[in-house]
Amino acid sequence: MKRLLRSLKKAISQRSPVRLVWHHAKAFVAALVYGFPARKLTVIAVTGTDGKTTTVGMTAHILADAGIRAGALSTAFLRIGDHTEWNATQKTSPSPFLIQRFLRRLVSAGCTHAVLEASSHGLVQGRLCFTWPSIAAVTNVTPEHLDYHGTMEQYRRDKGLLFMMLQGRGTKVLNRDDESFTTFSRIPSAQTLSFSVRSDDADCSATDIVETAEGTQSMLRTRERSTLLPLSLRLLGAFNVENALCAIACAHACAVSVDHAVKALRNFAGVPGRLERIDAGQDFAVYVDFTVTPAAYEKTLLTLRATLQPGNRLLVLTGSCGDRMREKRPIVGRLCSTLADIVVISNEDPYTEDPQQIIDEVWAGIDPSHCEAHKIFDRREAMEFLFHKAGPGDAVILCAKGADTTMMTAGGQIPWNEREIARELLKKMSGETLG
Repeated sequence: MKRLLRSLKKAISQRSPVRLVWHHAKAFVAALVYGFPARKLTVIAVTGTDGKTTTVGMTAHILADAGIRAGALSTAFLRIGDHTEWNATQKTSPSPFLIQRFLRRLVSAGCTHAVLEASSHGLVQGRLCFTWPSIAAVTNVTPEHLDYHGTMEQYRRDKGLLFMMLQGRGTKVLNRDDESFTTFSRIPSAQTLSFSVRSDDADCSATDIVETAEGTQSMLRTRERSTLLPLSLRLLGAFNVENALCAIACAHACAVSVDHAVKALRNFAGVPGRLERIDAGQDFAVYVDFTVTPAAYEKTLLTLRATLQPGNRLLVLTGSCGDRMREKRPIVGRLCSTLADIVVISNEDPYTEDPQQIIDEVWAGIDPSHCEAHKIFDRREAMEFLFHKAGPGDAVILCAKGADTTMMTAGGQIPWNEREIARELLKKMSGETLG
């Protein structure tokens, strides 16, 4: 029977009306089973290519700081009030049954607000149907998942389904700097809030961005006030200023003042696996990050390079996910070889593909005249190799796995916690040095 079901799945295209009707029917049944819990919640939904998880974390943090009992569902974690647990599915928008069960848990826990991460796949397949968001936000839209969406135009349209869910009511939060702004602006809503790091013509904008090894500083401007407000983040990267602006706008739509939101973000420690620093006493920096798109690679590697002193090096562990957008693989290789000093390509999440072929396709983009590059199939060995290569003041970034606790292979999920493995290897190195 299972073999028959798998054959039927393969025979029906991903965007077939038959398949989509089935997905939407499941969403209805899930909401029915759990008693349509979203009716008792103010739902904020965040979509985008990069930055969704951090923005969801920031928004939930601001709401909690303002005394609003809120929950959050993201790729990395589930939060119910003060309790946080890992998202074992590692999916941005999991099964509608998980989503509706989560919302029911929020209602039972006395929460009034829910912050949901919304993937393009989840929107097309209706996994977020019957969540009825009051606030819909987008971080950015850059090339990704084109194996599923086909074109950037279709990808933007599919992301725009989130704003259609407002049904002409509620608040849109849009990135004025993104190419999607004009498209999403045309979708009706009661209110539109915009944010920008390039233009003053936005409801919430940031200027004078200064990046340091300790965090990011900028000056915040809003349409409602003539004076600038210092925005201080403990997170690296100008892109996190954009995430913060999006979160501030979402919170403002929930009646949280900009001043309160800015104050709350000063002590936001970040999201696990998102440019998370791993410190085991080593004399070089190690970061674990969920870097998967070409745009994210470029922003993240440039950010880390800017933290280095002259003469120090940037070392990168990279790869690519299987069964996803093969055309981006050489682009990732090219970006890494251009922006890093030492690059190791290794196994990541091959799913049903041949992992060695994926590595070779990323390698095709490597320019050996720009960097020292290696192919090391075993990811643990690749990490250990980079740690031994790193010198005082260097920075190592382990890309793609982030806070994941498993690796997706043709044989199923296998345990893989990159953050813990990194700590283990670094402690082992420290012991060898002391010995």
